[in-house]
Amino acid sequence: MRSKRVLVFVSVAIAITFLTGPGWGERAMAEQKPPDYTSRVPKHTFADTLQEQEAQLKTNPLMQRLIASRKTMADDPHRPIYHYVNPEGRLNDPNGLCFWKGRWHLFYQAYPPEDPRQHWGHAVSDDLIHWRDLPYAIYPNPEKCCFSGATLVEDDRVIAMYHGTMVGNMVAVSSDPLLLNWKKVTGKAVIPARNPDGSPLPYRVFDPCIWKKDGLYYSLSGGTVPGPGGKRLRADFLLRSKDLAKWEYLHPFVEDDRFTLVGDDGACPYFWPIGNRHILLFYSHMSGGQYLLGDYDKARDKLVATAGGTFNFGPSTPAGVHAPSATPDGKGGVIVLFNMNPAKPTQGWNQIMTLPRRLTLAAKDDLGIEPAGDVESLRGDHKRVDAMKLPANEEVVLDTVRGNAIEIVAEIDPKNAPMVEMNVLRSPKGEEVTRILFFRDRGFRRGRQRESLITIDSSRSSVLPDVQSRAPETGPVLLERNEPLKLRVFIDRSVVEVFANGKQCVAVRVYPGRQDSLGVSLRAQGQDAALKSLDAWQMKNIYE
Repeated sequence: MRSKRVLVFVSVAIAITFLTGPGWGERAMAEQKPPDYTSRVPKHTFADTLQEQEAQLKTNPLMQRLIASRKTMADDPHRPIYHYVNPEGRLNDPNGLCFWKGRWHLFYQAYPPEDPRQHWGHAVSDDLIHWRDLPYAIYPNPEKCCFSGATLVEDDRVIAMYHGTMVGNMVAVSSDPLLLNWKKVTGKAVIPARNPDGSPLPYRVFDPCIWKKDGLYYSLSGGTVPGPGGKRLRADFLLRSKDLAKWEYLHPFVEDDRFTLVGDDGACPYFWPIGNRHILLFYSHMSGGQYLLGDYDKARDKLVATAGGTFNFGPSTPAGVHAPSATPDGKGGVIVLFNMNPAKPTQGWNQIMTLPRRLTLAAKDDLGIEPAGDVESLRGDHKRVDAMKLPANEEVVLDTVRGNAIEIVAEIDPKNAPMVEMNVLRSPKGEEVTRILFFRDRGFRRGRQRESLITIDSSRSSVLPDVQSRAPETGPVLLERNEPLKLRVFIDRSVVEVFANGKQCVAVRVYPGRQDSLGVSLRAQGQDAALKSLDAWQMKNIYE
């Protein structure tokens, strides 16, 4: 029977070739329709003026759904009130952060409930802090899913470049006041994921970013190149275009990268000027959010790396910082947001955004890191703690400072204490506590100086049985001799972000299970230290 089936198949194939001529198989394949990935999420077209758009949004059924969903989840005790969380479903990478017509726009990978493939979600803000939800911006088709990407703002439009799964890197453009209407350039991938003949590409087609130089568009496509021991090395492949539709491949972009690890990859790249240098931010699926600092050799179109660093200190999961989205601030700095991973199942939502951070060039190879946006506008009820001695080995509870949605600004002189700590989200007897630790001169040496360390220890943050533990998050911070420790601590239900001296930020997710885990205390280890000042504010809800 088997031999007869083979003969029949061959006979049919010969007959088809005789009747149709050579190349019939290729033509048949070419004529096959691609899969229809049209989204099941309602999609609406909006007017071209701001006044008309705002009127349409007030009655838009999708907007009404998003508003209702946000209200439904507002009572979740671990859902932040002043960090951005999307209105429905889970989210993933932030994308395409930009400033257009006087407003900040944040896009992100969203998973709508009726079609949980990645779409680009959308929010807008006047101050980078108070975010307003907008309808989904970019919908899949011809791509299966809308993965990560970046935006480029021109005088008359905003260009979004992102990865479309199954097809390649896509480009879409918008020019209306609130960036509600998007049109895809060519209607297909402008950088296809594969050659038409099936031959291998010399580059990886993945998360792209985009910028413009000398009238030409440039894009990085994230990926890796072969490395030692069969492992991979971070790479970002440079392509160039005159018209956004046709792209030519140039070469791997970064030169002299001795700062990333074997096994890192270059997902979610963002390349921008910072001060008189350039920065490349990216995400490694192995070791999290990172950056390279260097000089942009425009004649050779190469970034010559001179320094590098990380934004999370340990894996991105559980409870850690994830991928960046970045844009220039117009003042020589870069604004960046990250999503943060969960460490506990949450009903109907998952992941949040960090506060926006402003990165500046503090020295040739050093970044300054501070909160960005009008975060001070969130401050409500204020408490102040005056200067006091912190006796060695005694926990000093600050009775007037309590809360799980607060900002704390503190200045501490560690003196000769080898470690000082601030405890937050503390239950009265310490069953739950999140510890913020500072170790003076305990890090690596940098020339004649030695780095200090700032740590968030969340190992005792929760008594709940379904919270995943995370090793202490520890980042280096270089203080000058006799420089006091200056902390800005942001606590928002399930997130703790700590900025130290405008030079470092560490952040983790935490999930206190007790309603009385609201306290704050200070402690010096081994020797006395001194609190110079401490101010605390209850923070307002950005959604009310």
